Amino acid sequence: MTILLEINDIHTYIEQYHILQGVSFQAKKGEVSVLLGRNGAGKTTTLRTIMGLNPASKGEIIFNGVDITKKPTYEIANMKIGYVPEDQAIFNGLTVEENLRVAMRKEDEAAMERQEYVLNLFPDLKKFWKKDGGYLSGGQKQMLAMARAFVNEAELLLIDEPSKGLAPIIVEKVMEALVEMKKETTIVLVEQNFYMASQIGDTYTLIDDGKTIQSGLMSELIHDNELQHRYLGIG
Repeated sequence: MTILLEINDIHTYIEQYHILQGVSFQAKKGEVSVLLGRNGAGKTTTLRTIMGLNPASKGEIIFNGVDITKKPTYEIANMKIGYVPEDQAIFNGLTVEENLRVAMRKEDEAAMERQEYVLNLFPDLKKFWKKDGGYLSGGQKQMLAMARAFVNEAELLLIDEPSKGLAPIIVEKVMEALVEMKKETTIVLVEQNFYMASQIGDTYTLIDDGKTIQSGLMSELIHDNELQHRYLGIG
């Protein structure tokens, strides 16, 4: 299977703090690659570094065969990479419709088709179409954040902790949506909910103290209780 994203030994500083100290992994086209680790391990910073929001000081990031390590964020986004941050970052003062329209690079037929796709994926958004984003529940805001990233043609989606703070029934809906989205794009997912990660992930990368510890098939990690306990605090 084609490697869409390749991260090679990236190091990232935030002010004087050396947050990433050697993160490496690959994401294959059409798969869900999950970044796992305890809080503060560097998972969010890894996504932000890919997007150029916290630029890497060392290492390389290759997307579709192109080195994007030093590219500005707007160029990276224009290369069909979507990003759903941990805090969702929707516009609370805009309606659901306006949030989606603002996110569109072009309001063309293809964008309208993708909008219809995400509205079928997240029926709540259609129900609250004319409501302001601030009116939505936490789960609905998460759905809107994911829909905004997907409304443009995205070859890669970077999604940061979509289940955080959500009720179990909403987590199930988000899981179902991610399984459907996987049919259309490649996903790199940061997720603390190991059950959710294990159900939708194809591969995993364990990050600890800013370093890659191990990568492999999710089907293998599910049965590795020692790794789960040591790096995820499970069991």
